[in-house]
Amino acid sequence: MRRGNPRGLSGMSMAIGLVLVVSAGPAVGQVSQGRLIDAVKRQDATAIEALLRDGAEVNEAQGDGATVLHWAVYLDDAPTVRALLASGARVGVTNDLGVTPLWLACNNGSATLVSVLLGAGANPNAELPSGETPLMTASRTGNADAVRALLAYDADVSAKETSHGQTALMWAVAQRHSAVVAALLGHGASVRDRSKAYPQVISSSGNADRSGVYEIDQGGYTPLLFAARHGDLASARLLVAAGADVDDVAAMGNSALVVAAHSGHGALAEFLLEQGADPSAVGAGYTALHAAVLRGEVTLVEALLTHGADPDPRLIRGTPARRVSADWGLPHNMIGATPLWLAARFREPDIMRALTEHGANPLTVVGGTTAVMAALQGGTTRGRFGITSVDAGEERRRTVDAVTLALDAGADVNGQRENGDTALHIAATRRLDDVIELLVARGATLDIRNASGQTALGLAMSGPQGTAALYTPGGGSSSIASLLRGLGATDEGSRPDSDDAR
Repeated sequence: MRRGNPRGLSGMSMAIGLVLVVSAGPAVGQVSQGRLIDAVKRQDATAIEALLRDGAEVNEAQGDGATVLHWAVYLDDAPTVRALLASGARVGVTNDLGVTPLWLACNNGSATLVSVLLGAGANPNAELPSGETPLMTASRTGNADAVRALLAYDADVSAKETSHGQTALMWAVAQRHSAVVAALLGHGASVRDRSKAYPQVISSSGNADRSGVYEIDQGGYTPLLFAARHGDLASARLLVAAGADVDDVAAMGNSALVVAAHSGHGALAEFLLEQGADPSAVGAGYTALHAAVLRGEVTLVEALLTHGADPDPRLIRGTPARRVSADWGLPHNMIGATPLWLAARFREPDIMRALTEHGANPLTVVGGTTAVMAALQGGTTRGRFGITSVDAGEERRRTVDAVTLALDAGADVNGQRENGDTALHIAATRRLDDVIELLVARGATLDIRNASGQTALGLAMSGPQGTAALYTPGGGSSSIASLLRGLGATDEGSRPDSDDAR
């Protein structure tokens, strides 16, 4: 039953005509069928009063089982609800979906009608077929007075719905209703209840790499983990005060701290740190520090390091990521990355500074890619689809800063990938003249050949190839070649080996 588009037949189409009684008016129960429901839908108080006085069937139902009382509660019409109850409306009636008037009142967040219906004998624990109770519904909609009314009538605070095994407390936390959380905790709601765990096959490579597909356990969330995911700091404080374990983990192994960091809730993550959460927990295959770098949260990075987080944990497993999405993911091809490598990849110079000040190792290589190369090949969008990058000038500045910081920390300026490319090859391909000058000033060797036999000058002369061409502005190859020659590069070795042999 939906407002403005009720299921079932309309009141007028349900009419079957009047039985005319010549000698008298309509007998009790013989008022035209559907007229009372129609009057309630129109919220016509005068018509409702007249129909009840003339003996309208107060428990008449539509084709979908929705009664007059259902409609009055749905429309939050308290005077009509009281009048119907006084006229004998059944308070515990359900429609075809198992919905009671009390559930509708809870869904509306109407504390007044919840109290009225409970006072008339409504069952506070009447479940939907899914196991959802009125208390869960009221907790989700967030009216603390409605929740307290249900609790006063012994609503089961520990009930779990059947689909995911979640409780009213979990629903309140997920919707950030801290006043409801306080009411539930005051009536004995458990902070240690856990939702169902279930296996799920996921991809951590955007469906682009079969090696990134594997099975994980999802779910297994406590109320505190829900608070971490949704950023409900007020509820988190209440839950911890009630005994929640700050180091509790979900079925996948991610701690509340990791969940908060990955969800972008820095303030809640800092609260958990203050409460003693393990800053280096890596049960899910990545740490809060990895997640904070991913989200670009320099303040949280500093807080984690201040609380003793290991500055050099390796990414053990990629995170779930949908293809062509804006998900905040750490893909499978970044396994082995440290926070500093990620900060270089995402061009986060402030985070790089914080990490190097705490002793982060700059020599990490991921798939043959050094931190310097990562800065050249990455970007501030983190590969998130549809996310607008910072303007070109700012992106360029951050690239130079990230490369500079990686070199300052000790990254190898002449490190080579499996294909033989150095950072200088990459900079030449992408026509980054300022980076080329920086690399050469820091000791980049101009005549190193890649596996195809090309030097940086050779790549500059041939222009960007492959995916690099998608991210490189047109033109400028000759100017980059001239720059490299001016820095000392020679044409010898500028062509692939196969060309030199001809």
